[in-house]
Amino acid sequence: MTESPTGAAPPPNTKLDKEVLIVAGVVVLGAIMSILDVTVVSVAQNTFQNEFGTDAAGAAWTMTGYTLSLAAVIPLSAWAAARFGTKNVFLASVVLFTLGSALCATAVNIEMLVAFRMLQGLGGGLLMPVGMMILTKAAGPARMGSVMAALGIPMLLGPICGPILGGLLIEQLSWHWIFLINLPIGIIALVYAWFVLDSEYEASRESIDVLGLLLLSPGLALFLYGISGSAEEGTFASTRVLLPAGIGLVLIVAFVVHALRTDKPLLDLRLFTNPTLRTALITMSLFAIAFFGSSLLFPQYFIGIRDEGTMMAGLLMAPQGLGAMVTMPVAGRLTDRMGPGKFVLSGITVIFAAMLTFPFIGADTSYWVIGGALFVMGLGMGLTMTPIMTSALARLTPTQVPDGSTLLNVTQQTASSIGTALFSVLLASNLTSHKESGLAILSNASEDDYDKLVQAGQAPPKIEDQWFDWAAQAFGHSFIVSCVLVAITIIPAFFLPRTRITPAEGAPPPMVH
Repeated sequence: MTESPTGAAPPPNTKLDKEVLIVAGVVVLGAIMSILDVTVVSVAQNTFQNEFGTDAAGAAWTMTGYTLSLAAVIPLSAWAAARFGTKNVFLASVVLFTLGSALCATAVNIEMLVAFRMLQGLGGGLLMPVGMMILTKAAGPARMGSVMAALGIPMLLGPICGPILGGLLIEQLSWHWIFLINLPIGIIALVYAWFVLDSEYEASRESIDVLGLLLLSPGLALFLYGISGSAEEGTFASTRVLLPAGIGLVLIVAFVVHALRTDKPLLDLRLFTNPTLRTALITMSLFAIAFFGSSLLFPQYFIGIRDEGTMMAGLLMAPQGLGAMVTMPVAGRLTDRMGPGKFVLSGITVIFAAMLTFPFIGADTSYWVIGGALFVMGLGMGLTMTPIMTSALARLTPTQVPDGSTLLNVTQQTASSIGTALFSVLLASNLTSHKESGLAILSNASEDDYDKLVQAGQAPPKIEDQWFDWAAQAFGHSFIVSCVLVAITIIPAFFLPRTRITPAEGAPPPMVH
């Protein structure tokens, strides 16, 4: 690198060249398979109940089993990449995921489908963290923001395109095709990765931390299994929730103690001494709980309150993805030059301003208003997600990146699951309380008083007509919590670097072509 006449180093080369874009294409292809599959299967829950003669709880295991496999295998990412090389692990992940997809399409009962979904999860859980490692190596620290923007696109489009694609495949073909569609994508990704990815690696971890594996993987899986049960129970105060979540939390705490005492832990928690990584993970946790948790409210509102189909609900969510696509590439590239803090703070502020629309949502709120607010939220999302991921990894050395990427993915998966559980319980509780309070008003009123309530606009002529207004209010009150959580996220985001992050010692210089 040469210096300018004034002695100052020139700005880093943040443009993604052809080689990096080709590698990014491989990783994005794998990410699309993994993320899209989660939302596609969520659309098929009623279909699974009818096809296999099971109830809602049985069909839900097609999602729960997949999530538990993800939770169990993600902690292995750093060790597997260091032991076998990122290319080999990525190829194996694609094979497992594609094989699991093919087997899912052959399932003849719900038990087989759940088992094959768990096999899918073993592959899918490694695709994202290992993909981040590959991209970080290919791009170098100076271009982390630009390359993370490419990886963030499937993370945003999956929840939007999934319901549309799933509904289309089920309605026009059959449920088998929500899995069969992964076969050509998987084969293309496999061949693509075989020729494109670098096969050189150093086996820096010959042995695995067996005790750490026995603590963290089941601990994380049990914790997520417990909190996911809150959506089914409608409360956190249930044995079904507290027992597995409590056991899982004990195992996770035991892993933390173990990891800080051993030389080569399964996951190096000493990375938390890096202030930039630590702040980024805290910001990511709060943001994922608030944003991804509250995101499940929108399709439920469209389907339950507005009586829309699954495909239409997906289409109505599209403005959010479009907004993110506008700002994400710009934020990614400018983050490399200006640092992440300014963009994260701006993005969270934009999301908060747009989200203030939804506490006031009603049973007949204009779709133009909702779509406009979702688009603005998408703009904020594009400004936020990429810079957070960039700041988490940009100050790490090449040997630290595998552990950092794994920590980032564990954090995001756990926080998203907590957010989903939190808002599921909030919505269930608010629906119950609004219905009960509304019925109490009507049941305690005499006929004359009831007529006065009708005339005053406080009660409709028919109780069933009022249900949609009560339910919409329940959604609105749930969105109040999301607004508060988004606002709290500003606190850790304030401490993210607001100038360009300088690479850590030992990090490779940016490649110039």
